[in-house]
Amino acid sequence: MLQEAPDMTGRQLYLGPLTDNRRWDMVRLRGDDVIVASPPKCGTTWMQTIVALLCSGDPELETQPTVRMPWVDIRVREMAEVADRIEAMNHRRCLKSHTPMDGLPLDDRVQYICVFRHPLDAHFSYRTHLRNMPMPFFTLWYPEDDQDGTTFRRFLDGGPEGFDGDAMPLAHIVRHYSAALALADRPNVTLFHYADMRRDPPGTFARVAEVLGISHPPAVMDQLLRAASFDHMRANAARYAPGGGSGFMKSDAEFFHSGSSGKWVGTLTDAQLAAYDRAMDAALSPDQRAWLEYGSRGRR
Repeated sequence: MLQEAPDMTGRQLYLGPLTDNRRWDMVRLRGDDVIVASPPKCGTTWMQTIVALLCSGDPELETQPTVRMPWVDIRVREMAEVADRIEAMNHRRCLKSHTPMDGLPLDDRVQYICVFRHPLDAHFSYRTHLRNMPMPFFTLWYPEDDQDGTTFRRFLDGGPEGFDGDAMPLAHIVRHYSAALALADRPNVTLFHYADMRRDPPGTFARVAEVLGISHPPAVMDQLLRAASFDHMRANAARYAPGGGSGFMKSDAEFFHSGSSGKWVGTLTDAQLAAYDRAMDAALSPDQRAWLEYGSRGRR
């Protein structure tokens, strides 16, 4: 339980059945902290792993994201215990958040890394993810037998905050993106795209290393790259998946389901795609939409 009403001055409240961004008010930030903030299923764990490997320089580092790189927002653990554990860490800390940047405490000393993915890819990945998780409160949004398209309809009409936000509708993804763009001119806020990370892992490592102010010899970087590959992380899912080895998920390996893109192609109807296009065009400029969907190369 939070001990007192937190100071939310100037910050948006994001409070749902799974997450509560007020919990950040019990974290004492340090000058070399790294916060990875992204919508779910956009590459958060992958980015956290890259950060942890680069900070340590050790490809055999025991990552255990939920322990070494805690998700501050999630309400499943008492925040006082989480805050004490974070405070006791003596390594460079990488903290996880699924809260948009307008709901996080901003500190000029802290590096904020925001990771995005095509909204439809993130949505379909989230569908698979929830089947692997004990989260019955999302059943109304993600029914097992979805003959009438409830899941996609909720994806399009859900709001960015409250219960809706935790169910990750399109509006929540767009809020994440818009909030990050509003701060992108700051030297300590950096945006990455999942598609770019997939296309160019060495370039991604080099860019993250530059953001963190870290350098390693080429041979070490090659080892770290291999450790953070999708196949290696899936093969060692108990080490890399959030809560890996605890039995929380039905399958740790299923957390790294495929990492591919375009699973929605041929699945959504023309009417569903047209409704998605209308929502995206109403929320973003053409250039903004192209980057959110496809990364630095845009749609080709």
